[in-house]
Amino acid sequence: MPRVIIALFAGLLLVTGCTSVDPARYRGEKPALDLYRYFDGTVDAWGYFADRSGAVVKRFTVEIRGRVTNGALVLDEAFRYSDGTTSRRVWTITRSADGRYRGTAADVVGEARGVVSGNALRWTYVLALEVDGTTWNLDVEDWMYLQDERVMLNKSVMRKFGFQVGEVVLAFRRRS
Repeated sequence: MPRVIIALFAGLLLVTGCTSVDPARYRGEKPALDLYRYFDGTVDAWGYFADRSGAVVKRFTVEIRGRVTNGALVLDEAFRYSDGTTSRRVWTITRSADGRYRGTAADVVGEARGVVSGNALRWTYVLALEVDGTTWNLDVEDWMYLQDERVMLNKSVMRKFGFQVGEVVLAFRRRS
């Protein structure tokens, strides 16, 4: 009997640990976020990755060069990490009239999906992340909050099998 109770409790934790805030909660928040407008041009970002205990593992900066081409937003992200390494990710993002977005990148498994409501974006995807020679497919829930025309804040939570393995915190600043 105790095993059944433990299994039910573990299952409940998994289900409740994966629930998220409904983006519609931010519908009335201003300024309204338009990803195409915000990222069209150059945006700088500063952030860190923290492990599941909250310890900062790596700090980084990002220069994002965005452009709208053939109805899609292309984001070319150049990362510089505190240990001297660099990486690059290129997103191609499309939007529909209902405020939903879809995106692809080389290290994203399948397609990212997002929805904007008010000043917020909820973006979910599976990230193929190389760790010590092994590729981990991590479920990412990304929240971005536009503060004003130039500043946006971002928090990403990464999970494997429903358990949080880390988070990324970023501050974006759009160049004038």
